[in-house]
Amino acid sequence: MGHALGPAEAGRRFIAGHLHADRAVTALSGGPDGGRVVGVAGYQLGGRGLVGGDAAAVRAQYGRVRGLYRVFLLALLERTPARGELVMDGIAVDPAERGRGIGGLLLREVEAVAVAQGCRRIRLDVVEENPRARALYERHGFRAVRVQRTPWLRDLLGFGGVTTMHKAVAR
Repeated sequence: MGHALGPAEAGRRFIAGHLHADRAVTALSGGPDGGRVVGVAGYQLGGRGLVGGDAAAVRAQYGRVRGLYRVFLLALLERTPARGELVMDGIAVDPAERGRGIGGLLLREVEAVAVAQGCRRIRLDVVEENPRARALYERHGFRAVRVQRTPWLRDLLGFGGVTTMHKAVAR
């Protein structure tokens, strides 16, 4: 979301001010104090996602003109869950911790949330520039249902195509 919420410090401030921590699962490293966060997976459920904030909040953070541009970019990324569906907003694992099963752990936890909430499926989008993430999703039972090529958005958003994937959830 760097293109939409950058520069980085402004994006961090916006996210911190509009974070819904109850819409994420986290992975922590070991340690007597709970350790540090090494992975996060956000999701949308019940009308709320990991990061909130409406158009007015974006304009308040970035100003009228720059805010309007960002509202446009964020609208391009918007995904609304269908009934009985949990939509993953994203997943991130500390680069130093990748390859250790954290992504799979986060996906299993998101699936547990979906089951507990009575969802019948999980939906996510993966950008074509991230084949490693797509492979992770496929290993965990997600199947591609649609590919959307958007080369005209590459300069605006940093990617030129998105694959939508679904995973059925046993209730």
